[in-house]
Amino acid sequence: MKELTVKQLNTESPDFWSGLKQLLAFEAAQDSKTDQIVADICADVQRRGDEALIDYTNRFDGIQARSMVDLTLSQDDLKDAFFRLPEEVRSALETAAARVENYHKHQKMQSWQYTDEDGTLLGQQITPLDRVGIYVPGGKAAYPSSVIMNAMPAHVAGVPEIIMVVPTPNGERNDIVLAAAYIAGVTRVFTIGGAQAVAALAYGTQTVPQVDKITGPGNAYVAAAKRRVFGIVGIDMVAGPSEILVIADGSTPADWVAMDLFSQAEHDEIAQAVLIATSQDYLDEVQAAMRRLLNDMPRRSIIEASLCNRGAFILARDLDEACEIANYIAPEHLELSVKQSENWVGKIRHAGAVFMGPYTSESLGDYCVGPNHVLPTSRTARFSSPLGTYDFQKRSSLIRVSQEGARKLGQTASVLAHGESLTAHARAAEMRMENL
Repeated sequence: MKELTVKQLNTESPDFWSGLKQLLAFEAAQDSKTDQIVADICADVQRRGDEALIDYTNRFDGIQARSMVDLTLSQDDLKDAFFRLPEEVRSALETAAARVENYHKHQKMQSWQYTDEDGTLLGQQITPLDRVGIYVPGGKAAYPSSVIMNAMPAHVAGVPEIIMVVPTPNGERNDIVLAAAYIAGVTRVFTIGGAQAVAALAYGTQTVPQVDKITGPGNAYVAAAKRRVFGIVGIDMVAGPSEILVIADGSTPADWVAMDLFSQAEHDEIAQAVLIATSQDYLDEVQAAMRRLLNDMPRRSIIEASLCNRGAFILARDLDEACEIANYIAPEHLELSVKQSENWVGKIRHAGAVFMGPYTSESLGDYCVGPNHVLPTSRTARFSSPLGTYDFQKRSSLIRVSQEGARKLGQTASVLAHGESLTAHARAAEMRMENL
């Protein structure tokens, strides 16, 4: 059997940057066939509502639902699922949820206001969204962590209604996912998935209420549906394949780094795992560790495909150069697996999450450290941020102009409005000046 070999790049090579750009290239544009299928599903759900949802769910999930009652779970259903779990699993869920809740409480925005010298009051009022929908993938794997990461910040923000949709292929309901919904404060659960679930949340049906924002990951059809309904509702992001970038100075055991790279590669054949090191000997050690450890991985074929297709080892001159390369890549997950990592984190400008030091495995961030694991991918960390409490809050400006403020500001507004040939704007300000 051919041994695993990861592509190697050297920053001293004249074609390094072109090779890096080629490595990072990922066609994120939606497939036209997928888009048309999604467009038809969304239009059908918008037109037929519950009837369409039941038809699609029966067809795609292989069940025989007769009404939306068969696809709706109550709080009691979630509670029962929680107590069916072993104590160890319940405890792990509660620990993870508590840590995520505590972290996201620090993100909660507060209203503020001040009065300037002419008596004009200015401020900002923070309010939660009224209702949000979270999409949780179903099928081959269970993702209770996705439930916690999407629902808990909404709960912390004060969102009154959190609606969860989760497909249940062949009618199989996963207790650990439903238990996570119970812990994270989900209001209602509908066992529907795919583009039809996104459409139901966006447009509303006779049973599924329309939400203000949809968050959570899904397959290509879910992603295409989220793109399509954006503007009718808000969305968190359209995420690409999972990514990890490790910067290593050789002080972390090679086995640890190899497994960290595996941890993201096992998500998908198009996931990306990259290691930047300052020593060729260390890169060789990690390569050898990968070959030794790969056989024990249940998802070996996925890991191998990911690393061979989109993985890379990069030899950098020093850590400064490694950080600059990292800023260009702007990865979803960045591990600073170096000594005194706190001295280097300030050089990182673009990353979804930064994991500092040899003991901080990215996998802890996926489940229970506290910060959100819904992160920007495909270099979007250059301009976007992790999902957080702030994504479930809105800001409204507060303005109360005093009489003195109307006189002073009215003159400024009048001049600028006339400059834009907007006479009514100018007159609205001038009338208040004349009244004074």
